[in-house]
Amino acid sequence: MNQWGADPSATPLISTANISPVEGEASETDRDAPMAAHRNAPQPDPACLYGLVGEVANAGSDNTETNPYAIAANFMAYLSCAIGRSAYLPVGNTWHHVRLFCLHIGRSGRGRKGDALSLVMRLDQALRELHPGVAPQIHRGGLSTREGLVALIHDGFKQGAQEVAPIDDKRLWVVESEFANVLHQSRRGGNTLSAALRDCWDGVSLKPATKTNRLSASQPHLCLSGAISPSELLSLMRTRELTNGFANRFLMIWAERERIVPFPQATPQEAVDALAARILSILKFVQAERVNERDHLPVSLTAQAQNIYSQLYRGELIDDSAGEPVTALLERRAPMLLRLAMLFALCDLQTQIDANHIQAAIGWIRHGVESVKFVFVKATDAADSDRINAAVTKIVDFLRVKGQSTRWQITSECFRGHASKGTIDGAIERLLLASPPQITVKIQPRARGARGPQTNVYALSAVRQLSA
Repeated sequence: MNQWGADPSATPLISTANISPVEGEASETDRDAPMAAHRNAPQPDPACLYGLVGEVANAGSDNTETNPYAIAANFMAYLSCAIGRSAYLPVGNTWHHVRLFCLHIGRSGRGRKGDALSLVMRLDQALRELHPGVAPQIHRGGLSTREGLVALIHDGFKQGAQEVAPIDDKRLWVVESEFANVLHQSRRGGNTLSAALRDCWDGVSLKPATKTNRLSASQPHLCLSGAISPSELLSLMRTRELTNGFANRFLMIWAERERIVPFPQATPQEAVDALAARILSILKFVQAERVNERDHLPVSLTAQAQNIYSQLYRGELIDDSAGEPVTALLERRAPMLLRLAMLFALCDLQTQIDANHIQAAIGWIRHGVESVKFVFVKATDAADSDRINAAVTKIVDFLRVKGQSTRWQITSECFRGHASKGTIDGAIERLLLASPPQITVKIQPRARGARGPQTNVYALSAVRQLSA
């Protein structure tokens, strides 16, 4: 299974700098010392604020306490919804549309989560005044069930003798300022809201869940902006949501206020109107009003963008060095990057994704990765993971020179006895379970009459050798 429709990964991303005195392994003295438990909050790359997205973010954060990256995330979700299913990017047999789920994580009062939506709402109002039919439907009332969600974009139904006309425009921007509500609903027995949202991210038609309920919504284009505190996210996100593909459909970003402004000032109306006019030009370019005609604007990558993306896909986009739970949360980095890059290209009124669009998109992916690790991984766990990552690199370099090696040789020759058994076992397991595997292991048969355990012999896999 892969990240386009399901799940897996491989290769290191967590920095191995400043880990330990002996090739990534702590000394006995260091292991006995208290582990550092303090980390800096994730800091996004300014490259994230590319083009119109950056202009909106800066307009909303100027002279306010609102984090520009939080504004940008909400605006990207809104704009991706407004664009609809006209533009598409084929990846294998899957056609991806610009459809984003963004989750803003920040502590209560410091995340300024409500303020991060304010400018986007003003832009929507200005856009409706310029051209009433081009803006998407917005739902802010909170979601509770699959059926309630389908009712917002239904295909029509019969109510007694009356025929209820279908909602032709399937563009729906859902704003969940209290995303904890969605997680609460998913904990209720029989509630299928999270499954419906998974289908919406995929663009799959929502069919009736029961024989008695004939309500359906074909080809939905639902985008979502959510906000939650880290404590709520940790307490309410159950193992099922972490591993069933629900959580990894969200671009999770950490964003809190960056300064104290006692008297914040509103974005001037003329600036809002100018930005709304820019949005309108994008929606006219993609012909967003043609809500009944889908997939009429193909998007592709330039040769340079393909080259950059290929390198990322073979490296950090399939990295699993943060451990299985975190990797499960990051499994859709690749399709998410392409959706972001497509959005940036369309903002430039282009149907070709270029290198600068990939660079802006990977900035968001990296911020999402660091945000997830910041929230879900304790500092002590991160230090342990760093140590194993350093051991992974050392084993790969050793096997590249040695060709093949026994477990005893890895301990005695590669680490010279300075690495713990747990660290070496963890590194070997990570290399074996990578997708595709980075090393192989063969059991060397015992000599006739010999006693004792059989010997494991390790070597680089063919995939790893090709990438060397």
